[in-house]
Amino acid sequence: MSFAIAIDGPAASGKGTLARRIAEHYGFHHLDTGLTYRAVAKALLDRGAPLDDEALAADIAAALDLSVLDRDVLSSHVFGEAASKVAVMASVRRALVESQRRFSQRLPGAVLDGRDIGTIVCAQAPVKLFVTATPDVRAGRRAMEMRRNGDETSYDAVLQDLKKRDARDMGRKDSPLRPAHDAHLLDTSEMDIEAAFRAAKRLIDTALSDRDGH
Repeated sequence: MSFAIAIDGPAASGKGTLARRIAEHYGFHHLDTGLTYRAVAKALLDRGAPLDDEALAADIAAALDLSVLDRDVLSSHVFGEAASKVAVMASVRRALVESQRRFSQRLPGAVLDGRDIGTIVCAQAPVKLFVTATPDVRAGRRAMEMRRNGDETSYDAVLQDLKKRDARDMGRKDSPLRPAHDAHLLDTSEMDIEAAFRAAKRLIDTALSDRDGH
């Protein structure tokens, strides 16, 4: 029986790092669903197509192979900006959610992180986490990450960008960013990855024990 773990939260909250750590520990598959939207946006940009070409974007989304997403390439800031515009398209979301749900059924388990995992993609997941942090902390993390990747940027520019993305993600009509009613809130503002992992592990171990009847 597969075991899905849903992790949601805004950009630079630490959810991706936590999701990869959890997947590694339990030997589960991991999918950063944000990369699926970035991959669609990249395909549009590579073709020179406008980012509002919903019909083409939906076709690309339906044909996307989730096993060949290149995190290093897709993590570029330009694809993140483009992805948040593609992500508001209902037909694109439908195609990608279908693929993401199939991924969540992989054995022995799967960890998916994104914006609508606990509310839409894996609404029945036995463990749901909503990972957050203050905008100031998130902007500091993202600016540091971008500088490591060679993207020169200012903290203020990153903070404004994050606030715009938050507003877009939370305000969209289709699958807005919000905690599932039964999600566990995890504020990582003053947590390192190991502290966040220990908090998540307690919840996951309990759910696994309950599933196995222990």
